[in-house]
Amino acid sequence: MAPISFLPSGKLWSISAGELHYVLKVADDGSLVNVHFGGRAEFREPIQLGGHFPFEPGLHLLREEYSTFGGLRFMEPCLKAELPSGVRDCVLKYEGHKLIDENELSITLKDIGYSLLVDLHYRAYPEYSVITRWAEIRNAGPEPIILEEVLSGAVSLPRRSSWRMTLLAGHWAGETRIVQEELRAGKKVLESRRGVTSHQLNPAVFFDEGDAGEEEGEVWGCLLAWSGNWKCVSEYVGHDQLRVSMGVNDFDFSLYLRPGESFRTPKMVLTRSEGGFGALSRSLHRFERNVVLPRNNANKPRPVVYNTWETLYFNVNEENLKKLADLAAEIGVEVFVVDDGWFKGRNDDRAGLGDWTPDPKKFPHGLGPVIEHVKSRGMVFGIWVEPEMVNPNSDLYRLHPDWVYHFPGRPRSEMRNQLVLNLCREDVREYVFNTLDRLLTENDIGFVKWDMNRSFSEPGWPDAPRERQREIWVRHVQALYGILDELRRRHPNVIFEGCSGGGGRVDLGAMERFDQFWTSDNTDALDRLFIQEGFTMAYCPKTMGAWVTGVPNFLTNRFLSLEFRFHSAMMGALGISVNLLELSKDEVEEAKKHIEFYKSVRHIVQDGDLYRLKSPRTGEFAALQFVTPEKTEALLFAFTLQQGFGKRVPSIRLRGLDPDLAYELNNSGQVFSGSYLMSYGLDPGIRGDYKSMVVHLKAKE
Repeated sequence: MAPISFLPSGKLWSISAGELHYVLKVADDGSLVNVHFGGRAEFREPIQLGGHFPFEPGLHLLREEYSTFGGLRFMEPCLKAELPSGVRDCVLKYEGHKLIDENELSITLKDIGYSLLVDLHYRAYPEYSVITRWAEIRNAGPEPIILEEVLSGAVSLPRRSSWRMTLLAGHWAGETRIVQEELRAGKKVLESRRGVTSHQLNPAVFFDEGDAGEEEGEVWGCLLAWSGNWKCVSEYVGHDQLRVSMGVNDFDFSLYLRPGESFRTPKMVLTRSEGGFGALSRSLHRFERNVVLPRNNANKPRPVVYNTWETLYFNVNEENLKKLADLAAEIGVEVFVVDDGWFKGRNDDRAGLGDWTPDPKKFPHGLGPVIEHVKSRGMVFGIWVEPEMVNPNSDLYRLHPDWVYHFPGRPRSEMRNQLVLNLCREDVREYVFNTLDRLLTENDIGFVKWDMNRSFSEPGWPDAPRERQREIWVRHVQALYGILDELRRRHPNVIFEGCSGGGGRVDLGAMERFDQFWTSDNTDALDRLFIQEGFTMAYCPKTMGAWVTGVPNFLTNRFLSLEFRFHSAMMGALGISVNLLELSKDEVEEAKKHIEFYKSVRHIVQDGDLYRLKSPRTGEFAALQFVTPEKTEALLFAFTLQQGFGKRVPSIRLRGLDPDLAYELNNSGQVFSGSYLMSYGLDPGIRGDYKSMVVHLKAKE
């Protein structure tokens, strides 16, 4: 059965995607209405739409699919525009529809008085229970239109007596912490006004009736594929009707559409699960691995990376990098990444950004000798850049002080001693692209860590017409995407890692361009259990960069064993930044063994299904399991937190195995059936504070 069907007699569309069923209908007055957003259901005529209550007009309760500002509507609009002659309300009616292919539908709405057209697109991914949707706003008239708010879409959840929201919140070095709260009367707004996705909130939200668990219950998900200012509004519009809107933030925003111009919104990703948060996450992870991630590297294993930052900081040079590379190769590293400090004048964070050539004092012969040395040791060379930034103390800024966002005659606020380059300008975009393209063309670089270490301020674009000034929030992201897309096209074998002071720019829009993310600047292995738990709620472990670093940790001052640190980092894309020069011989040998083991099982972590068996938020212990799609291999990770006297970790019941298969544990000769492991479980046998273990299960032939 095709995912999209149309019932002409009722002007009704049904979009089926696994456990998600979405139904749209044209009402008698020509409005497009969302009839259903939930599980599989058959709809027959007649369908009751809206309702009538005192002081609650029908339009307000009609569940309009793409609501506008104007008329008797009082919810968050998807579209607010100033039309020619100063008219500020839009009245959109059904104009037509088109089936792009069996999985994609386009429905066109048109304003009743002006040549404003809205194309609503829906694409179904039945194997992942996902529907993506976006809107394209077109000015088909002879005069300009000003868009003041243009969201990707809104959904009306089924009427229930209560709803709970699960969101990912935090701060720098404490991103993606899981927060759950009951939604009460009124409006709940999540947003970023920082120019990037932000550390504080992430555009991935989940809804349930308050009783869903990790592996049971109905859960709905809404995510936004956008790496700039965003907004998610959850509001009760009356009589237990919860409406969720997502898209580009309208804060300090407007978009000027000349005749013939259009604007395409970011994608809003809708999903639903009948198997709790765990099943929802697993479906999203498969969708991301198979659809979202850049195709050229999507199916390749993420390599073991060594990053120089927490060992050398800015003090990199040809001599010490060669020594460090020798040690990295000895323990089994596959990619050697030189972080900040390699370019001209960069001895601290006060100078050099924008001047992307090797520092002649540190690298008198350029990067070539270091690259060749790294390659001779069997590793790929990687490098750190922050292309959207500039230090006032740089040749670039001295030559082009007008190239940053600023308001004429006003102070320019610095964060980390840097300013943001105005990518809305064509000359700036060309400089950034050409500089990076030259760097990758002239040097054998196979890995780029792309950083972005500050939020926006003074978002002025003095050279632009006044009506274009507030477009920078959108134009910057579009320019960033364009630069990355072209770099990837020209350099298809390079792995790109996205970073913004850690996890400040993690979203599905960024995931279309970056092969992996630097999850957080917090590398404390215990804190990472909490950060990584929230990250995996929405994003797949294959993209989750996780490092083993030194002790005491530079942020928490905590001492954790090398084993605990490795086990915590193995649950994503493994990286190392511990000072190898300070490791003992025994620690070097231990690191070798951990890396060798990770390489042998990373396919389970990176391409398998994740089961969050026990959350660290319980305060007792944490346990996570990964299972291959064929159910022939699995990994169990377990971690103790602070353990009181008389307490022990109970048997851990596994999930996702084949009950009829026999699994051998750690090549030990011990064999258990899948049904035993899922019903009775395994005794992890770890005691004491901050202990860890990993068990590899492999099906016997």
